Amino acid sequence: MKKLQLLLVLLFLSATAWAQQKNADSLFLRNNYDEAQYRIPMRDGTKLFTVVYTPKDKSVKYPFLINRTCYNASNSVGFDNYDYPSKYLIQDKYILVYQDVRGRYMSEGVFTTMTPNIPGNDVKNKTAIDESSDTFDTIEWLLKNVKGNNGKAGIYGVSYPGFYSAAALPDAHPALKAVSPQAPISDFFFDDFHHQGAYLESYTPVFALFGYQKNKLTNESWFSDEMQRFKPRQVPDGYQFYLDMGPLKNITTKYHYDNFFWKEITDHPNYDAFWQKRSILPHLKKITPAVMTVGGWFDAEDLYGPLNIYKAIEKSTPKAYNTIVMGPWSHGAWAHEGGKSTHNHIYFGDSIATFYQRTIERKFFSHFLKDGADPKLPEAYMFDTGKKSWKTFDVWPPKDPQVKLYLGEKEKLSVNTPLNDKAAFEYVSDPAKPVPYTSQTEGLTFTPRNFMSDDQRNASRRPDVLTFDTDVLTEDMTLAGEILAKLDVSMTGTDADFVVKIIDVYPDDEPNYEGNPKNIIMGGYQQLVRSEVFRGRFRNSFEKPEPFTPNQVTRVNVPLQDILHTFKKGHRIMIQIHSTWFPYIDRNPQKYVENIYKANEEDFIKSTIKIYGSSVIEIGTR
Repeated sequence: MKKLQLLLVLLFLSATAWAQQKNADSLFLRNNYDEAQYRIPMRDGTKLFTVVYTPKDKSVKYPFLINRTCYNASNSVGFDNYDYPSKYLIQDKYILVYQDVRGRYMSEGVFTTMTPNIPGNDVKNKTAIDESSDTFDTIEWLLKNVKGNNGKAGIYGVSYPGFYSAAALPDAHPALKAVSPQAPISDFFFDDFHHQGAYLESYTPVFALFGYQKNKLTNESWFSDEMQRFKPRQVPDGYQFYLDMGPLKNITTKYHYDNFFWKEITDHPNYDAFWQKRSILPHLKKITPAVMTVGGWFDAEDLYGPLNIYKAIEKSTPKAYNTIVMGPWSHGAWAHEGGKSTHNHIYFGDSIATFYQRTIERKFFSHFLKDGADPKLPEAYMFDTGKKSWKTFDVWPPKDPQVKLYLGEKEKLSVNTPLNDKAAFEYVSDPAKPVPYTSQTEGLTFTPRNFMSDDQRNASRRPDVLTFDTDVLTEDMTLAGEILAKLDVSMTGTDADFVVKIIDVYPDDEPNYEGNPKNIIMGGYQQLVRSEVFRGRFRNSFEKPEPFTPNQVTRVNVPLQDILHTFKKGHRIMIQIHSTWFPYIDRNPQKYVENIYKANEEDFIKSTIKIYGSSVIEIGTR
């Protein structure tokens, strides 16, 4: 009880410190900045609502630091409600610009999810409108109409605003010198609402936020009634709620029958032209601004985005200033300092967000927008989540020798030594009794963050989860870089999902730490390090899915997001494989249907699935 009380006290103090810092930042903003509001005209005549905070001190000229958002610019910042950027950036003094994107809150126009980019930014074309053109026009107007600027601009944002930051890169305005997409969405078929084409059912309650157009300019939510169709506080067990819901078509009937974003998703179950043109990745070419992409290794929403935006720029524009930072954070956790840096209850160190804000982010913007000292940032500033320390790289992914993990009989996992490739390991996957994604009972959680480092012992004890682990390691082993699980599979059904997890198994005598939750025992803890789901129908093409032939051995490649984790001496490496992960991911009927969003109850069947010893999990250079 004392340890639980201590943990609650630490959480309270952390929240209190955050609130105190926000108040201090708001006071600094009030004392040192003047506020103005503008309606900035775009090239097609649409006016975007923009709040600008200009330093009172007029003795020097300042660069613009822009945040474009779909989350209400007028209420997300202000003298009484300051939130972001960090205190170091507001103390360094920039002209802070916050803008509602097209169609949101106080801005005119029609909102589009992940606005498609139109290559070739031509100011004379009044109809070729995208986020790049809107950012371009905004910067052009600011340069001409806001006094005291030094002719330079930067843009940053977390999550959806991270996408708007990345979307400013193609055909960028000449004055745009520094761009920091943070936890950016890059492609909705692989980020946020989907993973490898599988729907994140846990996102179901949030569709009201994006799926209704407003009918007037407003700084209040116009979708509150639709949001209230879900009553999260009245649902103590999200797993049972979604299981009782049944097929996804029932969500359409009961909740999202008039939601345009839900209709877009359910009408486009495959990676067709609708989704392809909404990906920003193919358009990240000929990049001229300096780019610093930021992400969290435990981001359950947007881990794909930062890694792939960085890689896309490296590939298309190798001479661009392009750096990446990946820390031990959940979604956007680097933006606020909580003192003790933890994910779930795993402790990684003190003031890690402060280190990033002060040593990395602050110096990046100062150098490129204010001619400050060169921060000499590495190509990749990456946090080793096993050693719990920062590591720098000249290239990412690193060119280290590849590590191969092989599956063996008696639940053995071999490192770099093939085992019996004729062996077969089977389980019965039942959509009526899916594997929970978390060891804890949770309600309707839109963004389930803690599970990304959760204990996997509950899953390893299930008969529908294959578990393989190494012998106890006699020396540290670091896994770094890209991951590809090459699975040879067969099944009695005609479709299946495949969840692959990489897990750090702690020694049995691992002590509990100070503040350890009472219900968590660290001895034998199976910490999830990296995981991903792959919808088997997309094994050959995300655009053209196809069924499996029952009982025919088939190769399914499951790409996982990158990793940097040192498995310490005395620990073990574990691999888990299964086919349901609920309700984080929706249930695959396991009988092939054209559109899972419109599947019927009778389409959901049990399937006996086999994984063969010829499978291999490759980590590192490919």
